Amino acid sequence: MARVVSDNAEPRALPRHIAITMDGNGRWAAARGLARSAGHKAGLEPVRLCVRECSRLGIGALTLFAFSSENWSRPAEEVASLMGLFLETIDREVNDLDRQGVRLRIIGNRQALSVRLQAQIAAAEQRTAGNSGLNLQVAVSYGGRWDIVQAARALAAECASGALAVAAIDEARFGAALELGALPDPDLLIRTGAERRISNFLLWNLAYAELYFSERLWPDFDAAELACALEFFAGRERRFGHTGAQRGAEAPAGRGAAALKAAP
Repeated sequence: MARVVSDNAEPRALPRHIAITMDGNGRWAAARGLARSAGHKAGLEPVRLCVRECSRLGIGALTLFAFSSENWSRPAEEVASLMGLFLETIDREVNDLDRQGVRLRIIGNRQALSVRLQAQIAAAEQRTAGNSGLNLQVAVSYGGRWDIVQAARALAAECASGALAVAAIDEARFGAALELGALPDPDLLIRTGAERRISNFLLWNLAYAELYFSERLWPDFDAAELACALEFFAGRERRFGHTGAQRGAEAPAGRGAAALKAAP
């Protein structure tokens, strides 16, 4: 389990996997009289910060919610701007991610993306596939319900072909068919923008995640706010259906989460 030493030298637990809903780019831009696209561009720096900090702290996985399946219903101009930003960002950032040893994956319904963007995603994933550092997942055209349905369809197809027995489908097999695959489930969900809901993100995988809701709009998310989220997580008693006494016999409050899952 990853640990960091706080100011009082008392070791505290860190999540093995953080998921972030990056909310508030449009409101940040509107408050400054700017186009919404300016907010999305300003949101790139907190992404870089989170990648650096997770890598530095030894956190194994970071999953970012960038564009939901529902976001396709936004104004066409904004969607086009976001797709262009994804293209530019992948092209610009992949070298730095590779140097940091980050393994990049894009999760979501790729068939909804342009052929050019699909090709660029595939190239970036191939470039970083051999890296052994942070596992970085960016959810684009992603929805939690879509994820569950596509996993069910894949398993149903295996059953129909005779390759898989219905009785062999359990939680582990189903989870492996989801977009996060063999990665451990997120221990901590951070959502910025003062909203307090899941918004169809990783519905299966967030079953036991701790939820941290930040008042900050995403472009204003900084190292201090990330530290607050990590302190919040460290203070949680994670029982996973057990009693406090049962969990206390295994690990102090807030320190037992990572031991419940094998490393990816």
